Amino acid sequence: MGFHYRFGPGDLLRCRFAVSPRWETQEAVRTLLRPHRQAHHLPWLRRVRTAAEVLDLRPLWLLMPRTGHNPDFLSPAPLGPSVTFEEELARVRAADPGPVREDLRRSLVCTPGALESDIGQRLLADPVRAVRELTDLMERAWETLVAPDWPRLRALLEADILFHSRRLTAGGLQALFDGLHPDLRWHGDTDTLTIDRPGRHDRALDGQGLLLMPSAFGWPEVVGGFDPPWQPTLVYPARGIGSLWTATAGPTPEALARLLGRARAEVLCALDEPASTTALAHRLGLAPSTVSAHLGILQAAGLLTAARHGHQVLYERTPLAIALTSVSHGDDD
Repeated sequence: MGFHYRFGPGDLLRCRFAVSPRWETQEAVRTLLRPHRQAHHLPWLRRVRTAAEVLDLRPLWLLMPRTGHNPDFLSPAPLGPSVTFEEELARVRAADPGPVREDLRRSLVCTPGALESDIGQRLLADPVRAVRELTDLMERAWETLVAPDWPRLRALLEADILFHSRRLTAGGLQALFDGLHPDLRWHGDTDTLTIDRPGRHDRALDGQGLLLMPSAFGWPEVVGGFDPPWQPTLVYPARGIGSLWTATAGPTPEALARLLGRARAEVLCALDEPASTTALAHRLGLAPSTVSAHLGILQAAGLLTAARHGHQVLYERTPLAIALTSVSHGDDD
């Protein structure tokens, strides 16, 4: 039992991370359906619930069984680390209608009554129309549920990738997989990654490598089992989900504000996790140009480092900045 990914020599060099706005949209829709997922998203739920009711998400919900098959054509792997929602949705719209009907049928039979329902029969009757209907609905879900908060979500996901990339550099695949989820096991003697879960899925990666995707709305679950020809993918819960919807913790320490100026001190204190200019501007309610100017000064002063991830530049505190913010918080107490 369990899901098994079997690595060959080339696969060890082809593991990569990516962020998927399309996946987060799908999982946001699923979160509305699954109460056990909602505890960490209550502020978001209160804000979107009325708008979500207008969307009529039943066609998507019908394809989200509690256990069993989810349509693979709706979840193509991102081709790069920082694709846009529009780029991802275009790939779903271009799905070959031939395999789509069987993909839909496999999913519908996993939910009692779904296959015989009016919606299920409509989707199966015309796969071309089904793809169009589902992608149009997914696009409306993105615009309503996810796009307004995407800078915040993307910052969390990119900070997670930076953290785990460092674990990989420091300790190799064993350290990486041990830190992603308790249900994952790396077997170095056979170069096999196992997900401890009911059912069975056994896949040799065959040189494709493994795509690793953090997810905020997918918390607390780890997802695998994508069948060929889809890219082998592992989706795992992102770190820091507990503070995703909270404001920046605490007031800016007065001592630090006197030293750096209040605006720059607020920017520095907001960097509990690495973040981009856009994410910080969204978090602090400032213009990106203003935040960019503060970041430049803090970096020149040796308080920040910058690293590029895809199309984003993430800023992070240096040890000196960590010491300054820690001492300042201690003095204020």
